[in-house]
Amino acid sequence: MIDLTLAEIADIVGGELSDITPEAAAATRVTGTVEFDSRAVTAGGLFLALPGARTDGHDFAAGAVAAGAVAVLAARPVGVPAIVVKPVAGQVDSASGALEHDIDGSGAAVLAALGRLARAVADRLAAGGLRIIGVTGSSGKTSTKDLLAAVLAPLGDVIAPPGSFNNELGHPWTVLRATTDTDFLVLEMSARHPGNIAALAAIAPPSIGVVLNVGTAHLGEFGSRDVIAATKSELPQSVPADGVVILNADDGAVAAMAETTAARVVRVSRSPGADLWAGDVALDELARPRFTLHAGEQQVDIALAVHGDHQVSNALSAAAVALECGATLQQVADALAGAGPVSKHRMQVTTRADGVVVVNDAYNANPDSMRAGLKALAWMAKSARAESDAPVRSWAVLGEMAELGDDAIAEHDSIGRLAVRLDVSRLVVVGTGRTMGAMQHGAVMEGSWGSEVSPVPDAGAALDLLRAELEPGDVVLVKASNSAGLGALAEELAREGQA
Repeated sequence: MIDLTLAEIADIVGGELSDITPEAAAATRVTGTVEFDSRAVTAGGLFLALPGARTDGHDFAAGAVAAGAVAVLAARPVGVPAIVVKPVAGQVDSASGALEHDIDGSGAAVLAALGRLARAVADRLAAGGLRIIGVTGSSGKTSTKDLLAAVLAPLGDVIAPPGSFNNELGHPWTVLRATTDTDFLVLEMSARHPGNIAALAAIAPPSIGVVLNVGTAHLGEFGSRDVIAATKSELPQSVPADGVVILNADDGAVAAMAETTAARVVRVSRSPGADLWAGDVALDELARPRFTLHAGEQQVDIALAVHGDHQVSNALSAAAVALECGATLQQVADALAGAGPVSKHRMQVTTRADGVVVVNDAYNANPDSMRAGLKALAWMAKSARAESDAPVRSWAVLGEMAELGDDAIAEHDSIGRLAVRLDVSRLVVVGTGRTMGAMQHGAVMEGSWGSEVSPVPDAGAALDLLRAELEPGDVVLVKASNSAGLGALAEELAREGQA
């Protein structure tokens, strides 16, 4: 974060000083990071006291100061130097993932103050030349964010969130990572209900907005795809007239967002006619895309280091941003070639010493990303069979796709059917309940029989099955929503069989 005094921060957030005099606050500077985990506190930092599932951050305030924090941003006095922002009666947002354990509005008050602080810092840095890039979409946000960080790195200093820090807490936390040395701030923007993206954009107004797709992630919370589209369109609406909006023209709902923004629109596509488009797309044996990137009269060959045909659209969006920021086509090609998977549990491919290939895509899942993962699995297995002339088997180890609402049964049924249509050798359905029963039923009704589909109650049972039946050269996809907890299974599976 930029260097600010406690007095300045108190003024920005509208808080009151506690356990520190105004004179001391004016002389005390926050020079470290802003943290909500007391274990991550750095010298000169600011600690956020937020309520959690089992503990309250206010109880760790003294420990955070002892660890080096100069003060705490809190909802009540904590016995150490603090800026106190008092809760507003009834201000509890249980719909927010960051505030699900906030029972009295204290978390909402601290989070609102954090947003005000982030906005002030973003405004100062933007006035000094910082480029803020916002990315949204139903799927692919994290992968695209990682690609953006890679393609912008040759142009200057880049701050991007780790993993999926994309909500009301992770977003301002990332903004406050930026300093006067930062040239590009990449922000991943998610939503659980209308207004979320507009609120995030208000914290750090983007000069470049990227919309990837409109799918069915969180359909149960939004109610319809039209509402999802309207919510995603909050990003292009937030970009000013002198900014740029990157739209995936292959998604009709995204393409239509050109009418919602005053900014200049750059369209990307897998077909000719867009501002940037990909031609001659092919996949290597590990489903890494190769294609020719066309930008006006120029073109360059691209070889991606990430896995899955769906990454083509993500790479096109990242390339469009980089070109807008001054990169050459060759710089883009070189950066993408070296940009392998970064964030954990997202199409991480490990080839074990025994030849088993493990694809860990267990961080999150929705119908679109599940289909993309299954297609990548099928391609890898097909390529391995062609190369070795051996009976390579494909395994899809799938858990629940959460937050699909009334469509959950139909969508899980559809995924079970798709696995059969793609000729996946073994489908392991992990978990119980109606949704996973629907996935098994879909596979059976599509023609799966015998041991081709194996229902198991949990991740432990799935691991036991794989340990007993995997053979050298098999390809395994592990995918589910994060709540299913299959990430640890995939990690363990990748470790096993190594020399």
